[in-house]
Amino acid sequence: MPGPLHGINVVEFSTMIATPTAGMLLADMGASVIKVEPPWGDLWRYAQAVLPTDGRPFMAYNRGKRSMTLDLTKPESADVVRRLTEQADVILANNRPDVAGRLGIDYETLSAVNPAIIYCEGSAFGHEGPDAYRPGYDIIIQAMSGIATAEGKVVNGVPEQIVASPLVDSACGLAQAWAVCGALFARERNAVPGQKRQGQKLEASLLGTSLLMLGMRFVRIDSLDSEPHREVRASVDAMRAAGTPYPDLLEVYQAQHFQSPGNIYYRFFQTSDGMLVVGCLNTALRLKLLDVIGLHDIKFEAGYDQHSQEAADFGAQLMTDAEAIFRARTNAEWLALLDAAGVPAGPVRFVEELFDHPQVEANNFAVDVNHRDLGNVRMAGPLVAFSDTPLQAGDLPALGEHTDEVLADLGYPPDAIAQWRKAGVL
Repeated sequence: MPGPLHGINVVEFSTMIATPTAGMLLADMGASVIKVEPPWGDLWRYAQAVLPTDGRPFMAYNRGKRSMTLDLTKPESADVVRRLTEQADVILANNRPDVAGRLGIDYETLSAVNPAIIYCEGSAFGHEGPDAYRPGYDIIIQAMSGIATAEGKVVNGVPEQIVASPLVDSACGLAQAWAVCGALFARERNAVPGQKRQGQKLEASLLGTSLLMLGMRFVRIDSLDSEPHREVRASVDAMRAAGTPYPDLLEVYQAQHFQSPGNIYYRFFQTSDGMLVVGCLNTALRLKLLDVIGLHDIKFEAGYDQHSQEAADFGAQLMTDAEAIFRARTNAEWLALLDAAGVPAGPVRFVEELFDHPQVEANNFAVDVNHRDLGNVRMAGPLVAFSDTPLQAGDLPALGEHTDEVLADLGYPPDAIAQWRKAGVL
């Protein structure tokens, strides 16, 4: 049975990670996605390349699409874009505000051709404001959104990004795919019989996505937080003006965001033969953990003051004792005890251990797709299992693999396609 977006036509003018992720997710759902690349290809193809025009990062975010090449700076491309737009339900783009208009793929131009299109545009900082034209990638947003300082990791005096994987990019791609589905639903629900359907423009950004990812850290209760926030900003501004080294500034900042001492309940522990993690987010689970490891915590006693020196001293000793206790047994021994007590815990694994892990295989979390020149490629599968309209991971497109096919579908004869290829349009 076809996927839930079967019959939906998507044209993607995007590069890198966030918006291509959206295109891939829509393809997983059954949409026909045409990825328009310049003749030299999406530059992301050349990162960690295993073939001259194919790299692992590109493969991770572009399965299930048809790749066609088209130089949007050539005058001949305008008619191709027009015909693509006429047949499209969705346009995906992620250019800076000035670039899309220059290339003739902005919302105003394309919606004039097809008012029913859903035009989803991703950006780094949003389309308004002082940073609208600033380029930005995941690590830039981690820094400029406060995620890096909220995490508080410093290596050799330099802030460290959260992880090597682009979490903000991926989340923004998810947001765009979610938004497109909502806009498609709204277009059909609000359609008036006898009148043309009306699309709309969607705007998503890495910065906006990152603020949502900050969760409770980006919640300000005006009656409680306004003055403390002003004090934090004033102290940070003063230290920056004085040339205070970043590690010292971060130390002061973290001190202003007090955390209860002795947090043994949500962290990693080294064992005698490996590493495990525990996650106890309520009192019942924390008491279970204490029972398993044979420790007592004064924070559960009446009259406990987390700001007292006693709490700080006890918390430090509690952490030391817990670390020593976990080092006394193996991962397997501890996980058996924690599982039996109902304490959420798990081993720390390496990525390579997941490709053929029985839990992954049992739920089809990893799938095998085909590449024309490389053969079988195993990668993460569709995110959600649909009972009646199942998702399907498509194959990986080689650069321009479907150019002639797409142009023929648009009504162009073989001789015109050959002439354009000779002229460098394709």
